[in-house]
Amino acid sequence: MQGKSQLGLVLKSTGSFYQVADSVGNVLRCSVKGKLRLKGIDTTNPVAVGDRVLFETEGDVGVISDILERKNYIIRKSVNLSKQAHILAANLDLAMVVATPVYPRTSTGFIDRFLATAQAYGIPAAVVFNKCDLYDVEVEEYVQLLSAMYRHVGYETFIISAIDNAKLEPLRKTLQNKITLLSGHSGTGKSTLVNQLLPGLDLKTSALSEQHMKGKHTTTFAEAHPLPGGGFIIDTPGIREFGIVDFEKHLVSHYFPEIFKESENCKFNNCLHENEKGCAVIQAVEDSKIALTRYASYISILNNEDVFK
Repeated sequence: MQGKSQLGLVLKSTGSFYQVADSVGNVLRCSVKGKLRLKGIDTTNPVAVGDRVLFETEGDVGVISDILERKNYIIRKSVNLSKQAHILAANLDLAMVVATPVYPRTSTGFIDRFLATAQAYGIPAAVVFNKCDLYDVEVEEYVQLLSAMYRHVGYETFIISAIDNAKLEPLRKTLQNKITLLSGHSGTGKSTLVNQLLPGLDLKTSALSEQHMKGKHTTTFAEAHPLPGGGFIIDTPGIREFGIVDFEKHLVSHYFPEIFKESENCKFNNCLHENEKGCAVIQAVEDSKIALTRYASYISILNNEDVFK
């Protein structure tokens, strides 16, 4: 017998089925009505973690009948030949990229692509530099410079070791009562970090490949985990590249706050800040007002250079 419609929150997506929490916290396994697959944006997944949905119960399972309007969502495009887009999560208060300068190395290009995507979808973002226990003096100085650069642009940053619980308090405070997405390369310590923030969860972790110094995928599907005291962390599978959904060229500068600010001084409204004479953005790069790494990321997105490891 079919029950009446209930409001639920999608906690986990496994492709064909979803785990949905009802208003009192009970979790039910749900499928999706066929019509939902045909509506909305063209992505590989009709329903995303973080979606607020209406569902009906049919025995001990549920059927999602509708998706409530999203306040936001974040998408990444596959970097394989299919170029399909995939919604990482919806209704986010914060998107965090977990990065490591060593073991394995996360490029500034990867970080910037993540931040630009969050900016494009109107989601506040932050950068977490993990594994500070492994930094030598030179790497420590590099991370401090990167952290200062991103803070200057307007992003909150954290320098942590996921295995040192005592150093996580500032991060805990930021996460409280928010729905936060965690993303990053495999091997950056996302699962270890989530285990520290949520005692007793015991997510699977794995060592790096010694040959390639890359992590193995330990999280298979995106999943939202409730935080003590309120909020959720959405852990996502590790990704090797972050494919940007096609942006209109004249809008790319809008997703780099410091470039957008300097572009107001450009002589032409349609300036792409690439090689135009008298460009205020290029001058700002030459004057070190805009970091060269950030400008390089901007140019790579502008020229649709998809793979940026």
